Amino acid sequence: MDTAAHSSAPGGLVKSVVELDRVVIRLAGDSGDGMQLTGGRFTSETASFGNDLSTLPNFPAEIRAPTGTLPGVSSFQLHFADHDIMTPGDAPDVLVVMNPAALKANLPDLPGGGLIIADSDEFTARNLAKVGYASNPLEDGSLDKWQLVSVPLTAMTLEALADSGLGKKEAERSKNMFTLGLLSWMYHRPTEGTIRFLERQFRRKPQIAAANIAAFRAGYNYGDTTEAFAVSYQVKPAPMAPGRYRHISGNQALAFGLVAAGRRSGLPVFLGAYPITPASDILHELSRHKAFGVRTFQAEDEIAGIGAALGASFGGALGVTTTSGPGVALKAETIGLAVMTELPLVIVDVQRGGPSTGLPTKTEQSDLLQALYGRNGEAPVPVIAPKSPGDCFDAALEAARIALTYRTPVILLSDGYLANGAEPWAIPAEEDLPDLRVEFATAPNGEDGEFLPYLRDPETLARPWAIPGTAGMQHRIGGLEKADRTGNISYDPANHDFMTRTRQAKVDGIAASIPPTDVDDPDGDARVAVIGWGSTYGPIGAACRQIRTSGRSVAQVHLRHLNPLPADLGAVLARYDRVVCPEMNLGQLAMVLRAKYLIDVLSHTQVRGLPFRAAELAGVLQDVIDSTSTPGAVPAGNGAAL
Repeated sequence: MDTAAHSSAPGGLVKSVVELDRVVIRLAGDSGDGMQLTGGRFTSETASFGNDLSTLPNFPAEIRAPTGTLPGVSSFQLHFADHDIMTPGDAPDVLVVMNPAALKANLPDLPGGGLIIADSDEFTARNLAKVGYASNPLEDGSLDKWQLVSVPLTAMTLEALADSGLGKKEAERSKNMFTLGLLSWMYHRPTEGTIRFLERQFRRKPQIAAANIAAFRAGYNYGDTTEAFAVSYQVKPAPMAPGRYRHISGNQALAFGLVAAGRRSGLPVFLGAYPITPASDILHELSRHKAFGVRTFQAEDEIAGIGAALGASFGGALGVTTTSGPGVALKAETIGLAVMTELPLVIVDVQRGGPSTGLPTKTEQSDLLQALYGRNGEAPVPVIAPKSPGDCFDAALEAARIALTYRTPVILLSDGYLANGAEPWAIPAEEDLPDLRVEFATAPNGEDGEFLPYLRDPETLARPWAIPGTAGMQHRIGGLEKADRTGNISYDPANHDFMTRTRQAKVDGIAASIPPTDVDDPDGDARVAVIGWGSTYGPIGAACRQIRTSGRSVAQVHLRHLNPLPADLGAVLARYDRVVCPEMNLGQLAMVLRAKYLIDVLSHTQVRGLPFRAAELAGVLQDVIDSTSTPGAVPAGNGAAL
């Protein structure tokens, strides 16, 4: 939907202002072109304007791939709207490319009629040859099916900074700010926040700050005065519940959730971590919050990181360790030790494409079975997963609640899409957050005046938590099997069986504290349900909206708790003729659901390192709904049963 108004630019040029309800913009360039910074700033200003938004950063694993090559292309996609949205968009409406490699890598995603803004200065014979262009696509007519605007971004940036005192190479680095200024004009974004950001970011380099601000203003003024852009666009703010908002990434939200967990529990937070993409930003963020009782330790390896975190938990802190899939493999034995010693510990796995070191900057959901079963022996661990960047805050609080209440390690499964993506987030009041306070053991609990470290709470089966050094609370600790009640080392077969079953029962009992399964079935007459977990929430939700808009019914179930599963889940799924499970793996949750509930779950999977596209999922669901309505029909698809 769009409407047009008109405004006059300096010099008397009349320009139209077209009102849109949503826009998807993708910025693409070389790793050194600052696309992530440009996209981040545009996102910040869009959030402050009041639009709903969702982002998808996409960047190479290499620190710096060869300039101008396809492996070196970095992109940032932003979807913003005047209404509630759930994904960063299936495809861009506007593609901004800084060189031929960026055009070639991203053009297949741009629908016909979409707008291309290209830095014509970078389409040199050398750069074209690097990616296999025989001629210049900006000039040979091959882009006629799209709207093309060639802009000499590099030359105009150099002209704007001619008096800055910077050399040519340094001045060229500001062309991303020229681009940001142009886009800010095109979409009526606020500019004051970006200027303040640049002043703050380069406060120790005032010449660089001034150059970036000058380039930003030059880009804005160029849009306002050039005849190349006769139209600008306006996307009104989205209606939102009253409150204080900020835009937030998943890693930021998760870090804030851990800080909040420390505040609400009254415990110091200790993070033991080894840097690993895409989890490192949690370590970076938490290191800034010493004032809130957070202590961060950058360990020499993954094993040392979790060992230190478990030691902190033994000492009375909320121990946390962060990693990605390869790090979880290294931490497995210490997770088992936490199961055996029954101490609270939060293990954050920000999943990425695997196996081995795999795809460090791409997203995947392939660690679910590792989280559920990837330890020696019977070592049950609760597993939860956030559904959106902002939900990472609540998931961190929930992980801490379970760990502290039940004295157990908890695995939180985020992923690269959530970690780096961003959305508006309503900042909660601290007093509205759950009370996580714990009581340490301070007095003997045995009949003979001794301390029994494995005498359990009858409701939660949690054992008492005694801080080392508390008088009379001496007890044994370690990885050898514990005797019931006393905690002494025990090799008794019956005791081992009892303790193994008790630890499992403790985790199973967490289901009693989990809310009933939330089913989104507006009409209540759906015969097909789609179930997901983690970051598939947005694409699945958007696909369900498309199905319902077409007049069909479909139910959506999204799981936060993956172990234990909600107590009523089996009964919920049994209400539907077909259950579809989209996952960014080869069907791991679908396998678990089939085994547990004996339901023929239809698995739809992809492992492309990118989130699902809503339109693709809508097509899959449409096929299932049609086949369910037609007796004997079999839906087509790529899963074990679909």
